[in-house]
Amino acid sequence: MKNWTRRDLVKAGAAVGAVSLTANGLASEKVKSARAEAPQAKAHQDEVRVDVAKNQLRERQSLDFGWKFALGHVCDPMRDFGFGKLAGVGTYAKSGDAGGPTGIGFDDSKWETVQVPHDWAVALPFVVEPILVGHGGKPVGRDFPESSIGWYRREIEVKPGDEGKRIVLEFDGVFRNATVFVNGHWVSENASGYVPFEVDVTDFLDYSPKQVKGADGAMHAQPLKNVVVLRVDATLSDGWFYEGAGVYRHVWLRKTGALHLVKDGVFVQTSPGANGDAGLAITSEVMNKGTAAVRCSVAGVAVEWASGKEVARCRSAVVTVRPGEMVVVPMTGKIAAAKMWSLEERNLYRLVTVVESEGKTVDQDETRFGVRTIEWDGQRGFLLNGKVVKIKGMCNHQDHAGVGVAVPDAIQRYRIQRLKDMNCNGLRTTHNTPAAEVLDACDELGVLVMDETRQFSSSVEGLSELARMIRRDRNHPSVVIWSMANEEPLQSTPRGAAIITSMKREAKLLDPTRMVTAAMNGGWGQGFTQVVDVMGLNYGGAHVGRLDNIGDFRAKFPTKPAVGTETASTVSTRGVYENDPLRGYVSAYDVNHPIWAARAEDWWSYYDERPWLAGGFCWTGFDYRGEPTPYGVPCVSSHFGVMDLCGFAKDNYHYYRVWWGNELATHLFPHWNWEGKEGQEISVWCYANCESVELFLNGTSLGSQTVKRNGHLEWKVKYAPGFIEAKGSSGGKVILTERCETAGPAARLVIETSKDKLRADGMDCCQVNVRVVDAKGLTVATAGDMLTFVVEGPGKVIGVGNGDPSCHEPEKGNQRSAFMGLGAALVQAGLEAGAVRVKVTSTGLEAGEITLQSAAV
Repeated sequence: MKNWTRRDLVKAGAAVGAVSLTANGLASEKVKSARAEAPQAKAHQDEVRVDVAKNQLRERQSLDFGWKFALGHVCDPMRDFGFGKLAGVGTYAKSGDAGGPTGIGFDDSKWETVQVPHDWAVALPFVVEPILVGHGGKPVGRDFPESSIGWYRREIEVKPGDEGKRIVLEFDGVFRNATVFVNGHWVSENASGYVPFEVDVTDFLDYSPKQVKGADGAMHAQPLKNVVVLRVDATLSDGWFYEGAGVYRHVWLRKTGALHLVKDGVFVQTSPGANGDAGLAITSEVMNKGTAAVRCSVAGVAVEWASGKEVARCRSAVVTVRPGEMVVVPMTGKIAAAKMWSLEERNLYRLVTVVESEGKTVDQDETRFGVRTIEWDGQRGFLLNGKVVKIKGMCNHQDHAGVGVAVPDAIQRYRIQRLKDMNCNGLRTTHNTPAAEVLDACDELGVLVMDETRQFSSSVEGLSELARMIRRDRNHPSVVIWSMANEEPLQSTPRGAAIITSMKREAKLLDPTRMVTAAMNGGWGQGFTQVVDVMGLNYGGAHVGRLDNIGDFRAKFPTKPAVGTETASTVSTRGVYENDPLRGYVSAYDVNHPIWAARAEDWWSYYDERPWLAGGFCWTGFDYRGEPTPYGVPCVSSHFGVMDLCGFAKDNYHYYRVWWGNELATHLFPHWNWEGKEGQEISVWCYANCESVELFLNGTSLGSQTVKRNGHLEWKVKYAPGFIEAKGSSGGKVILTERCETAGPAARLVIETSKDKLRADGMDCCQVNVRVVDAKGLTVATAGDMLTFVVEGPGKVIGVGNGDPSCHEPEKGNQRSAFMGLGAALVQAGLEAGAVRVKVTSTGLEAGEITLQSAAV
């Protein structure tokens, strides 16, 4: 028998990053436990016993439904359901007796029934206090003890036949400090609000009904009951923006045998060859939670994600796994004529992996992956599959209108699609590990991801958070680089360099295929710079808006790959064209930005002209709650987005759409409803990528202008009701026309949806967008009518919004005023199939109505 080291794995072509893990999920630098007993038997590849259609060897059940929820209290134990107030005994003194609402017998019948993902903060009233403005105006934190603790309770189904299995709770994301109890036992605590964690609860469950003596003296079986309880403490924050509160991502119950594949433990590395084939180097982590040593092997079948066509088979050597041990098992394979993943062709594969022991298949799991090559080059920028790709990216926080951070999967995809619609090809997950569903959407839609950890630290907790992110996300072809930090005070110091060196070492052990970066807004050339593989440039550095500072850096580091980790930070409010500090609005023209930032066309022009810059990530794709700039109260959200919180486009959205796309396009603004300003000059802008544009007012030409690359055209026009029209020409021919007309009084409501079909799974969701229009169907761009949403059939409204950064109306309920002619609601499917009728009404206006078909799953 042989002890496999990392060097052996490399020689086998099986993942440089194959490593063992500590209890904290951290990488260990030597694989101590993999003992190969037989060579990989190529002749027996066809004997792989894998059911690629259905996994009957493990269960993974959603626990999203049926939670009971109540707010507790930070300071007063009696308002925290008695938790922590035990007579004569410490809370954790005796296992199984944590007290308060943690036990099986606690009466939670008066608690609210909720479904996760769930963000309790978004439902709280707005509190307009300076200390809360930066976090979205919601009363969560040390100063608000009555609304900063949340309790969740739920029964889980455990059958007598489950005894002997390993039963694990998986939490995709809980904000923030989550304490987990099972049947009164304290079982785990997780600090991070952003990375997934899991808890093995096998030993704390009841597997058969208890027998109790009844009044008749006979023994009676009580119903089998197992209860999971979470106490979520959101008093402290991870960030300086709105972060929500609660179990805001999915929860799962996993059941496996004692010998099983570890979660996120399968890593697929691909090596495309010149002949079109792709080598596979796969490592699988196998855990033995049994009481005896087991001989086993791992086998895999790769299939095309879309068609299910089998493309490769592979099998490992036989290894022995001792009790309580985890073994990293390597195997190799090949995909003939592999289909590459790219922004245009999002080809994906699925590896179905099984563990075999004593002639039986004992566990099965699957991993999605893609085949592609990436390279960061100091002269050419970023290369995907050997071709230069300029990154045209956006930074995004994770909250959305109506739901806060508890964003349904379908809305996660909608948000990525909205970025794609503006010809964006990149996403930086600022400033934290994103929901897994975000990366799924990026894989499927073709978006390059800079995946960023929240905590900059080489502490056990910091490295654990980094490791959990990388392990979960390393098989996503869309992820092209890891970000270790953002604008850290230590970024230019020796201590900062030491910390990021440890973080980089951890990242490379877990994934040697990707480079690392850090977003630096100062100290360029010092600290982080000497450690990271790719220089991350935030703005002009040192909080100075001079883009020339980037040139100065290049002169000193002429071979260092570099990317704009954070750029622009233009501030604007959708549909508003003059600054209004009283109401908290900023002009939508591309003219306003903080001192450290730059206009959209300034930063993009600079980056576009320099091939060595890999591209950049604009701050931000969507507005987000908190961090309002340049105003404070009454604002409760930022103005940085090129879209508002609902995903409605601001004018800067169209700047990027025009200049980032390969097709001819134009955008003319502002709207043409300026009652009371007749005869006054209105600044009219046009984005266009043709050769020239001629502007007309009510049919009269106001002159033609030549288009400058990455710029805009501007006319001063004396307002007269009617219409303005832009005609774009190339080669002497008019090829583009766009018109803005003066709308009449609001007359009716028009509904559009993010999709027209739903899945009746109780989770699927669509965004219902509403336009206030006049009798001719023109959007009334200044309308603010109150909208009421009514849903009939198997569906419900789970949130409302309008994109107004200063709106304090509730985001839960069925009413919301329109803002600049637009409003929205999120409608979620129920568990029954049928027609979901959505009707939107407003006093004095013709109602809008649409029917969505919700299909059985």
